[in-house]
Amino acid sequence: MRNRTYLTVLLGASLLGAPLAQSAPFFGTAQSALVDRYPVGGEGGWDLITFDAKRHRLFVSRATHVQVVDADSGKVIGDIPGTEGVHGIALADDLNVGFTSNGKSNSVTVFDSTTLNVIDTIKISGLNPDVILYEPNTKHIFVFNGRSNNATVIDAVSHQEIDTIVLPGKPELAVIDEAGNVFVNIEDKNQVVVIDSGHDKIIKTFPLGKGVEPTGLSIDKEHKRLFSVCANRKMEILDAETGSLVAEVAIGAEPDSAAFDPHLGLAFSSNGDGTLTVVQDLEHGHYAVVQNVMTQKGARTMAYDPDRHRAYLVAAAFGATPPATKEHPRPKPVIIPDSFVVLVVSFAP
Repeated sequence: MRNRTYLTVLLGASLLGAPLAQSAPFFGTAQSALVDRYPVGGEGGWDLITFDAKRHRLFVSRATHVQVVDADSGKVIGDIPGTEGVHGIALADDLNVGFTSNGKSNSVTVFDSTTLNVIDTIKISGLNPDVILYEPNTKHIFVFNGRSNNATVIDAVSHQEIDTIVLPGKPELAVIDEAGNVFVNIEDKNQVVVIDSGHDKIIKTFPLGKGVEPTGLSIDKEHKRLFSVCANRKMEILDAETGSLVAEVAIGAEPDSAAFDPHLGLAFSSNGDGTLTVVQDLEHGHYAVVQNVMTQKGARTMAYDPDRHRAYLVAAAFGATPPATKEHPRPKPVIIPDSFVVLVVSFAP
């Protein structure tokens, strides 16, 4: 995953999207709002954030631990330690357990979803486990490994590694449909790969049109549409069955996460330039940007609550970048202590 960075909070609209026809039934700017800003603080950088719909909690990866935040109050209510290089968090609600992908230790931590107590640590064969996903039909955990270009498959019940799927390149974000298919962006090949979770094998590969370096991925399960957000500021919208390109729209710079609200019919791209791009199907496959909500510089990682129509994004304030050294030729700016925040953007139905 790319780094998550920076600061500045504002709310606005229509920065990057093309003008819309006045008669279009678009989702108006007055119906969105930056409704809260949780001062979470704490140590460590960050990567992915996962929303727990059952308990209204947020799981936030913080480099060596996972912060658990109450999604309503913004208070930190727990912490999962010992997750070195943690990238993602997957929840198996039917089993009451969660899983973290620990990139530096090549392991997966298993924890109790209620108590947050660590149950098990699974060493895996994949290198730099990054995105992690649970498929409930098969009860398989898919761990997408950034350095070994493959996916480790774990039985979520026995906590055993049961298979490895060789991928054509570096995997990024992934989603599932209702039929047990797993879709994953391949960042360095500009593709989406489809995995049959029942047989743990690749069954299809879709090109991403003009999209370059795809990261975030979301799905409209009812209409079978994939929304892949790419580094060249494009959202590529594909037919999830055939892979055909349905539409392409402009989004903000440095996107990293995507989401879809099935009730409002809105797709989202969270962008490092401090915008949240909102996309809607205006009429029979004619997708367009209907809004660009300003969030915070570096708020490119997102989780979404489709029931309450809320996007949760994370960011922090940064100080000066230290000088380059032989050991650190590409230094990163230093996070200002306790500046880490969770932003809450609400979309009224």
